[in-house]
Amino acid sequence: MNQARVTLTDVRDTPLSVDEVLTAVQDPAAGGIGLFVGVVRDHDNAKDVDGLEYSAHPSAVDGLRRVCEQVLSDEVSKVAAVHRVGSLQVGDLAVVVAVSAPHRGAALDACHRLIDDLKLTVPIWKHQSFADGSDEWVGL
Repeated sequence: MNQARVTLTDVRDTPLSVDEVLTAVQDPAAGGIGLFVGVVRDHDNAKDVDGLEYSAHPSAVDGLRRVCEQVLSDEVSKVAAVHRVGSLQVGDLAVVVAVSAPHRGAALDACHRLIDDLKLTVPIWKHQSFADGSDEWVGL
């Protein structure tokens, strides 16, 4: 039953689609969808970001599925998560997660937990390049 409720998990090197993830969690019993879209911003730690590159361990898709399954409950209808790898520029979508539920509170709570757990446990790493020529690895 959980497999049918985790409708989309992927790590890809192509641009992400918010519409694809929203469609993946639609359910006639759901009255709300919690959505998080992570976007590459133009700064981090007071430094201007030129771009970044995400890389992932081969187990990252399994890790995404695991965190999606962990947020499932009787109050959650469907869950989906996709993450980008490769070179990204400011404004590109890096991650899109969504959770549908009969009520907005459960959808929003589960979405918040999903993105937090994803960032903490899924083996995806960010290498940022800054305008001053420095760089930084995040998530190692």
